[in-house]
Amino acid sequence: MFILNGALFGIWASRIPAIRDHLHLGHRELGYGLLFMAAGAVCSFPVTGRLSDRFGAVALTRVIAVFYTFSLALLAFAGSFAALAASLFIFGAFHGSMDVAMNAWAAEVEQTYEKPLMSSFHAMWSLGAGLGAVSGFVAVQFGLTVLPHFLLVGGAVVAFALIASWVPWSSRRSVLAQSSVFALPSGALVLVGFTALCGALGEGAVADWSAIFLRDVTGAAESVAALGYAVFSVAMVVCRLAAGLVITRFGSVASARIGGFSAATGVFCVVCSGYASLALVGFTLMGVGYAVIMPLAFSRAANDPDVPPGQAIASVATLGYGGLLIGPPLIGFLAELLSLRMAFAVLLPLALLIVVCAGALRRAG
Repeated sequence: MFILNGALFGIWASRIPAIRDHLHLGHRELGYGLLFMAAGAVCSFPVTGRLSDRFGAVALTRVIAVFYTFSLALLAFAGSFAALAASLFIFGAFHGSMDVAMNAWAAEVEQTYEKPLMSSFHAMWSLGAGLGAVSGFVAVQFGLTVLPHFLLVGGAVVAFALIASWVPWSSRRSVLAQSSVFALPSGALVLVGFTALCGALGEGAVADWSAIFLRDVTGAAESVAALGYAVFSVAMVVCRLAAGLVITRFGSVASARIGGFSAATGVFCVVCSGYASLALVGFTLMGVGYAVIMPLAFSRAANDPDVPPGQAIASVATLGYGGLLIGPPLIGFLAELLSLRMAFAVLLPLALLIVVCAGALRRAG
């Protein structure tokens, strides 16, 4: 399910330039459209939390997976900015809903096996996103337009996910007391949430703007532009799969600082790039840097000595996923005011703030 969620997001991200060109949108209009996607996701968080408690995260994840795939196809039918904005709101709502439900399921699996598996699940999301982005590259090579691309690849991935995930599992969330999903962190978790926010802003920016950056700033072809998010996602997968070993060897604080430095270096390469190859190196370094931030933030929240694990994770997730969704429209607004290159430069101080705030990710006790 994590692979499916990431793949649908990556498929969309890889074809943003095509949709943007088809509707003749500027940076500002595209930024407003992405804001509708963010609004849809934020609105879905509390509703999905209540539904997960009532019906169980497992059943809810499977149902939302189908509707999420249909919402991807809606984007291809948009013939105007208004239609695109409405479709993005629906797409964002199902994306956010599935994010909450599948992470709740992952938490149950982690508790059952008593092993730190969350980073591995997030690695599968990055793998799916990378595969989705690569599908955009292949689709352009074969001359597929957006609609058949979305229908063929999206349909194949959701069929695989539903079959592979059909395992016997009784969700314990259906019998637990309700907890707020849309909650803000307090106390020591404020800094944890802020660190997650800095990393998520970068993730969201790369997801929706890397292809546009490569097209407009470096002059890359559409097929090459689709590789921006692909190399970022591959780096995320590799680093998240190795995160357990790195954290065991260096500790959570040092791992976060290494990540912050790598992300800052990557942003610098992207901002200074005059050609696609250097920008692709920068996106790769950003993927390496951001890979460990969200898993470390969730791990720290789950082990908070003052706040129950569920409430702590929900509060940090609100800021983290909020950053993931706010990043794209923020880049769009700044690109319209300044330039796309300068808009990406804003990510540099945010990456350095991860280095400064890394101490907040030290697990209590």
